[in-house]
Amino acid sequence: MPTLLIVHHTPSPNVQAMFEAVLSGTSAPEISGVDVVRRPALAATASDVLAADGYLLGTPANLGYMSGALKHFFDTVYYPCLDATRGRPFACYVHGNSDVTGTLRGIESITTGLGWEKAAGIVTVTGEPGKEDLAACWELGATIAAGLMP
Repeated sequence: MPTLLIVHHTPSPNVQAMFEAVLSGTSAPEISGVDVVRRPALAATASDVLAADGYLLGTPANLGYMSGALKHFFDTVYYPCLDATRGRPFACYVHGNSDVTGTLRGIESITTGLGWEKAAGIVTVTGEPGKEDLAACWELGATIAAGLMP
């Protein structure tokens, strides 16, 4: 059974709402045969990444960059997973209070280095997520999970 690994840093109610919407999308009734594993960014390991077939990343934008927790995740798994995970699909969602440009640039740079393939558009939200934002998060989760269905 294909595995989707959700790696997230969820320190605020806004990011939590986005995470829950993404998670709900991954378990839509139309999705079957995909095991969804979720790990906080500080707990996710290279073994988790190697065991997964696709990735969904979630982070707040902190001081113009991804959270330290997600950066730590990438620092921990980058070299152990570099060759073995090339070509695997990923998607991400980012929450910021203002600008998320630096966060997106950092994630794009690292995932390009890993050779991961963007499987869906990136969902970005600034401020409190509205109904449309949460619907986009749900769609993101459903899209990446559906892409892994056998």
